[in-house]
Amino acid sequence: MSRAIPRTYWVAGAAVLLALLFAAAATVAAANGGSAAAPAPAPRTPGLHSADAGFARDMAVHHQQAVEMSFIVRDRTQDEAVRTLAYDIANTQANQRGMMLGWLDLWGLPKVVADEPPMSWMGTSGGHDGHGGDGGQAGHGGQAGHGGEAGHGPAKPGALMPGMATKAELEQLGAASGRDAEVLFLQLMTDHHKGGVTMAEGCAQLCATPVERDLAQGMVDAQRSELTLMADMLKQRGATPRG
Repeated sequence: MSRAIPRTYWVAGAAVLLALLFAAAATVAAANGGSAAAPAPAPRTPGLHSADAGFARDMAVHHQQAVEMSFIVRDRTQDEAVRTLAYDIANTQANQRGMMLGWLDLWGLPKVVADEPPMSWMGTSGGHDGHGGDGGQAGHGGQAGHGGEAGHGPAKPGALMPGMATKAELEQLGAASGRDAEVLFLQLMTDHHKGGVTMAEGCAQLCATPVERDLAQGMVDAQRSELTLMADMLKQRGATPRG
């Protein structure tokens, strides 16, 4: 008849098991550099005048005009290539605009700031809040000094931001038809994309929110590709980009 295992043996066995577990944990910790990984800090909310918020506000306005021009030319020509390009631009930029406005809502920030000049976030030199109201983050926006002076000139008279069309140009596009509408649309959208690429490059360098930087870089890549396409389409129509 078997004898009961003494309690001492159970205690000793448990101690050995715990020792093995601690040894395994120590081995894993050593393999990971000797310490457990610290939890990632919570992302800070962009401030009112940060590059993140300024880009979202300005590019939302910029995109809205591109969508408007695309809808105008769709009704002014039957050319499938131009209509397809216009549809792609309208669809893409309307979706991106929704994302940026959604971020502003998520951050609890207004979509319009009355005393904020367009694109001022690209040339901030201090005095504006960066993230979470932390004055130290204003320097992040301050890096935009070089970006604010290079890569884009002033907006033309009657246009809100560089690359944007004037009210008169939009009316001209709406009154044109056929080849004339196609050429004017391609020329206006070329200017529009050039201004948009400059703004997106600024955010890709200055914005602190990773997903927004990624979106901005995606805009740069896509719009550069479309600039090449539009130059070819203008050439096919015996025209060239303006300026």
